Amino acid sequence: MWPFALPRLLLIAALSLVAVWPPAAAAASARVPDPRQLADFFDAAMPRGLEAGHVPGAVVSVVGAGRTLFSKGYGLADRENGTPFDPGTSLVRIASITKLFTWTAVLQQVQRGRLDLHADVNRYLTTFRVPATYPQPITLAQLMDHTAGFEDSAIGVGARRRADVPPLGTYLAEHMPARIRPPGEVSAYSNYGAALAGHIVSQVSGQPYDQYVQDHILDPLGMRHSTASEPVPTHLAAGQARSYDYEDGTYQRKPFVFDNLPPDGSISATADDMARFMIAHLENGPILDEPTARLMHRRSFAADPRVDGYAHGFKERTVNGHRVIMHDGSWEGFQSALLLVPDADVGLFVSTNGTGGVDTVTELIPAFFDRFLPGDRAAPSAPPGNAATPVAGFYKPARTVESTIEKVLTLTGSSRLRVEDGGKLAFKGMTWSPLAPGLYQQDGGSQRLAFVTNGAGVTYAATDGPAYELVPWWDTPPVNLVVVLVFAVTALTAVLGLPSAAALRRLRRRPARTPRAWRAARLLAGLAGTVGLVFVVLFALTLTGDTSILYGVPATLRVLLLLPPLFLVLTVAATATTVIGWRHRPVGVLARAHQVILLAGMLALVWFCLHWNLLGWRFG
Repeated sequence: MWPFALPRLLLIAALSLVAVWPPAAAAASARVPDPRQLADFFDAAMPRGLEAGHVPGAVVSVVGAGRTLFSKGYGLADRENGTPFDPGTSLVRIASITKLFTWTAVLQQVQRGRLDLHADVNRYLTTFRVPATYPQPITLAQLMDHTAGFEDSAIGVGARRRADVPPLGTYLAEHMPARIRPPGEVSAYSNYGAALAGHIVSQVSGQPYDQYVQDHILDPLGMRHSTASEPVPTHLAAGQARSYDYEDGTYQRKPFVFDNLPPDGSISATADDMARFMIAHLENGPILDEPTARLMHRRSFAADPRVDGYAHGFKERTVNGHRVIMHDGSWEGFQSALLLVPDADVGLFVSTNGTGGVDTVTELIPAFFDRFLPGDRAAPSAPPGNAATPVAGFYKPARTVESTIEKVLTLTGSSRLRVEDGGKLAFKGMTWSPLAPGLYQQDGGSQRLAFVTNGAGVTYAATDGPAYELVPWWDTPPVNLVVVLVFAVTALTAVLGLPSAAALRRLRRRPARTPRAWRAARLLAGLAGTVGLVFVVLFALTLTGDTSILYGVPATLRVLLLLPPLFLVLTVAATATTVIGWRHRPVGVLARAHQVILLAGMLALVWFCLHWNLLGWRFG
């Protein structure tokens, strides 16, 4: 898979392993954890997880009943200077958990009457407009639920220096992603959508995003060691934790990366400050009035009512019978998660400063729930939504790209779904058993999957986490592998066969009797085959290597993408000269047949390059 240097924390999968529908007794059985038991649990679990994941350090805070029950740092926040993690002063980059601050800001402006969650976002934009790709406009509510229908490109979302970060409105206008499905249809996570919402808050409040968050969220909550500014302000810089990648037995420090879309991930915060934020949401104040806070925590979208969805920007999960509203985040090697359990009045924040922290956190959270918030399993009680019959085939993540070169990642990101005997499904490395009409449950776990269709007949497999879209046959990996192999085999016959035939003719001292146009056609076909083969091999190595598009498309990839236009020109020229030379009698039947096969293979690769945006420098 093409690495983006933008790892995404897969907490969804971990939570889904223990996710169940809530029984009526879940709230009654919940109680606030004892601080001493919390200390015993984390003191045992955290060092073990850090060692297993080769993570330098971590920080955690737990809240309940309106107060901080436990907070502690483990390991090192800065390996080079030997600085230990401190929950009160060590700032971690919370990445996409920033979105919860953005959504809170949106609801603050709704509370003040400046924003309407269900109005066209273009009402609030002054310097650019979201195009009317579909009859339905995009609303703030859809941005919060990630149902706006935007594709989600990762090209150039980071910057190395503050000077390289353009004004948010400028970046949003110049890098607007394509609208690839009608709004309100299915959740497809969108960093751009969150940044657009943050920009709208700035537009109606008259304040830059970071200053707004400081004045209306951080300061009122007493979050004195947190900031939405990049870089971290000087008075907080000494407490900034560093992040690391562990490779070949050594720790490599990750550089500070500026976010070109600050409302989606710019905040740096301490665990103690995140405890204040969690308490504010669990207690429904003071940054939102109680009706608005309750609205924010209410479910706002689910593809099917029997699977988890969104609650105005919070991800919904059902864990051990408890409804959880949460968000995770990953940036620069920091892996973080925030989980609120309203029925138990409990919140958990955890962050690690190493890429291996994904495993550490995803193992810690289920263990925490099993220890402090156990619950019983229950069958779904909600009626089916727009349930559909399961359709076998390849499914791609709904969070995808259609308009740039990233579209080709569909080939590496698609997963086959099979319908097996007894009505079971095989999908994403798991087996799923029927639970109700159109609803399936993971064997050995509790993750659920529901099939839904839209008005145009597009089928989605919506899980408790991501949703997946059935792809047409021409987008499936096997079909495209055949296309590339057809080209490769036919091209090799030209690249290897034509020079061999010419050499053999020279050895036998036989003069070439074929017309000049025909010889030119064969030569051009051979050159096209060579260029095409070089491109296929180098592009495959790029996809499977460690090429990063975090700061934009690298020069090596830009140079590599010169080959498809050259290949196209050579193919067109070979086709034209073949037509010219076809009428000459000295050309044999076998040579004609071989040339036709060659051109068919070339055209197959031309289709591949056009279809997957590899012609024309499609960088967004």
